[in-house]
Amino acid sequence: MSEDKEQSLITHLEALRETLIRCFVAVGIILPFAFFISPKVLNFLIKVLVSDNNITLNYFAPMEVFILQIKLALLISFVLSFPYILKKVWNFVLPALYENERNFIRASVFISGTLFCFGVIFCLFCILPLIINFGISFSGNNVKALFGVSNVVNLALGLSLTFGLMFQVPLVVFMMIKWGILSYEAVSSKRPYVVVILLISAALLTPPDIVSQILLFVPTYMLFELGLVFSKICNKNQA
Repeated sequence: MSEDKEQSLITHLEALRETLIRCFVAVGIILPFAFFISPKVLNFLIKVLVSDNNITLNYFAPMEVFILQIKLALLISFVLSFPYILKKVWNFVLPALYENERNFIRASVFISGTLFCFGVIFCLFCILPLIINFGISFSGNNVKALFGVSNVVNLALGLSLTFGLMFQVPLVVFMMIKWGILSYEAVSSKRPYVVVILLISAALLTPPDIVSQILLFVPTYMLFELGLVFSKICNKNQA
């Protein structure tokens, strides 16, 4: 019996190794194409960020823009190969799942991906232009705004990831209530604690300025309330 378990473990480890290798190969295959389009993506990103502001982004090292393009190429390659990676991972875990678990995971992954995309889009087109405008507002006769391209793009990527993750809050709240980890009444009665937790999270996940923290906290709390609304509707339907 122990030999069968050991053989099964080895088989699973080999399958996992093959899955990881295929995922890395997929990223590597797309990488040259991603590097080719990374300058265009960088220009589009800069155009979105600076918006209608009459500012020019600067770089302060000879290789700064090139390194930034490499980072973008890696990110683009991962994003483009993500459906394939997700499919390979899904095929790996599929045999161990029951039908109801498969349906639940499919729905959860779809909703999570949609929320993440909405968070990234909301950050890029709504939040970051506000942050840049706020920074420009301090410019005057004696103080001029000089933005570095790496600082702005890294800020955009970091905040986009942060907003994408924080937009998972309604799904997390809904799943915790649906699984019975917490009741709707328990979560709704702890709103002051939720506010404190979200404020602390916003402070830790954003640059050290109050504007970014508020701009992250407000939509995240609204999404928390949205998760509660869906949980309440789901509980009524089940009842």
